[in-house]
Amino acid sequence: MSDFQLYFGLGKDHILDYVNGYDHILFVLALCAVFLIRDWKKILVLVTAFTIGHSITLALATLQIISVKTDLIEFLIPLTIFTTAVSNLFRREATIGNQNVQINYLFALFFGLIHGMGFSNYLRAILGKSHSIASPLLAFNLGLEFGQIIVVTLFLVISYILVDWLKVSRRDWKMVLSSAIAGVALILMKDRL
Repeated sequence: MSDFQLYFGLGKDHILDYVNGYDHILFVLALCAVFLIRDWKKILVLVTAFTIGHSITLALATLQIISVKTDLIEFLIPLTIFTTAVSNLFRREATIGNQNVQINYLFALFFGLIHGMGFSNYLRAILGKSHSIASPLLAFNLGLEFGQIIVVTLFLVISYILVDWLKVSRRDWKMVLSSAIAGVALILMKDRL
């Protein structure tokens, strides 16, 4: 197995590890909660914006160019989840598809910066004293993106079944999902204080 495959697999598995990666999964779901299967391009832009933000701080923190206390990051991550989920509750259905740059895109990019710092200790421990981190970082981030796309695909299938087949209203789906995510994020924030 090549180093690229190894780090790609680590990135993918880190996202799909619902025991240790659930906060990341919750954030991706919060980002996607206002969208349906027909909005797949917008979701792809969201996930990619998140990965870009995530990649920037992951690289900077792994290279020790920036340093933020782990306890602060561990609190900020559920705060980003909570903020995104609560913002969904106040979004009107009529505005979801009308704006070119939606607030969720900005959330994804900015909050990706915070989440990237959360992975830096993990990645730094794996890399050890490796001289070149460019290829491992790229592979790890591509693995993360791939894992996120799997999560988004599962979300879209579930939302399609609920909204398009079972005729649950889009608003109700968004409200229930976002409220549940916000509730879990509140518990995480309390636990990490």
